Amino acid sequence: MKMHNPPHPGEFLVAVYMEPNEITGRALAERLGVAPSTLSRVLKGSSAVTPEMALRLEKALGRSAESWLAMQANHDLWHAKKTARLEGVSKVRLTAA
Repeated sequence: MKMHNPPHPGEFLVAVYMEPNEITGRALAERLGVAPSTLSRVLKGSSAVTPEMALRLEKALGRSAESWLAMQANHDLWHAKKTARLEGVSKVRLTAA
């Protein structure tokens, strides 16, 4: 199922986990074992959720690392579809092996 402008994981993190539970960025960064500036970049959407960050989020919040990475991939792919220049790409003709 295609999504319309899927949220960046940082936006999701703020809306679903931090705001409802009144968790500050500094407090969450401490729990994740990362610098507040590192988490801040993720929350603002200027940095991606890396596999290591996904593992930290999984341990701290219970949502699987795979789901964090899938959310990041969906966000990135949606934006790439809007900006990628694919004019020079042509289909490769394949034969059965």
